[in-house]
Amino acid sequence: MTPNTVFAPVRFSTWDLPERERLPRWREEFGRGLVSVDIEPVSPSEPFHAEAILQTLPGVRTVLCAGSAARFDRTRAMAAAGDDSIGLVVNLGPKAAVSQHGQDAAFGTGDAFPIFTDAAAVLTSSNHLGILLPRVPLAGRVADLGRAAGRAIPHDNEALRLLTHYLRLVREDFALGLPHIGQAVASHIHDLAALVLGASRDTVQDGGLTAAAAARVRAMKDDIRKACTDPHLSVHTIAAQYGVSARYVQRIFEDSGSTFTQYITEHRLAAAHKALRRTMASVPISSIAYDCGFADVSHFNRLFRRRFGCTPMDIRKAARSRDGRQEN
Repeated sequence: MTPNTVFAPVRFSTWDLPERERLPRWREEFGRGLVSVDIEPVSPSEPFHAEAILQTLPGVRTVLCAGSAARFDRTRAMAAAGDDSIGLVVNLGPKAAVSQHGQDAAFGTGDAFPIFTDAAAVLTSSNHLGILLPRVPLAGRVADLGRAAGRAIPHDNEALRLLTHYLRLVREDFALGLPHIGQAVASHIHDLAALVLGASRDTVQDGGLTAAAAARVRAMKDDIRKACTDPHLSVHTIAAQYGVSARYVQRIFEDSGSTFTQYITEHRLAAAHKALRRTMASVPISSIAYDCGFADVSHFNRLFRRRFGCTPMDIRKAARSRDGRQEN
């Protein structure tokens, strides 16, 4: 196994199976073999399909399930044979239901519910994210974990939104091959889960950045990568989007090792470099600079030369030369 695949997500799907084999194999290989639950479809007469993405980090397991609505039943025998962990289920479908400790709860899209793996439980869902965490790191962060039992967490809970966004980025991130990076990410997940379950912010620290701040800066960077060419994108627009101050955004970027300006400039320069290599010569360099978010062409030229050691025209000439050789 190469370093880049150590924490890579693993996908399971029934789509390629004959219809008669889908439910039996999903029950046995995924349900009983991987997540220790019995699975029963809510509508047995309808064709069954399901898929899941599993990811394992140090001290964290996640599973993203989607498909036919089903009951995931963790029996008393399964609970007795399992480890002492806590599951946090985030409903991604229109509705879901949980039953544990004699309590029944229904929750809507984006809401979450804690499930204790040392007791029988039933989850009914068609689309959910399951997060399995060991009790020990959470117990050190949350004063009374028992109070979390039976308490739904609403979708607009800030820590929950940060946690689900962070986990989505982790699934898409290919830079988790090094063990120490995977451990740092897992620690952030523990911290955010603790905030979701009731820890105070003062008790949650990780290398000088709170878990919420670490998740925020990662989410902000993802938004910047997607919209870096927007000339109106600034520290103020990002701050407004996340409901924080511009100074707070600047500080958490600095704490993460890069200023906000450096980060957005790097991605705009990368976009310009790519465009210069691919765009026709008839498109002025000034237009490319503006399209990549730069308001001043002279400033763009200085930044470009400092970053790449050559001018935008040099890149364009090299692209022309390459295209000419390919034609010949």
